Amino acid sequence: MVIQSNMSPKAIIEVWEITAPIFLKFNVPLTEKSLETIIEEADTLTNLLTELNTVVGSSSVTCIEGG
Repeated sequence: MVIQSNMSPKAIIEVWEITAPIFLKFNVPLTEKSLETIIEEADTLTNLLTELNTVVGSSSVTCIEGG
C-alpha cells in the first residue's frame, strides 16, 4: 500500500507508527483531515509523501492497481 494525499495523518500513524516523526518534521497536525486539505503547497505535499513512503518501504512499484 502506498501512502497517498487523500489519507489523514491520524489514519497513517495508526497503521505505520514509524511515520510520526515525519509529521512532526513537516509540522503537520495529527488530524482526521486528508493531507491534501491541510497542506496547501504542492512541493511540500510531494516531499512529505516521498518521505512517508520511503520510511514505510512503499512505492508505486509495491502498489497493486485496484487494491
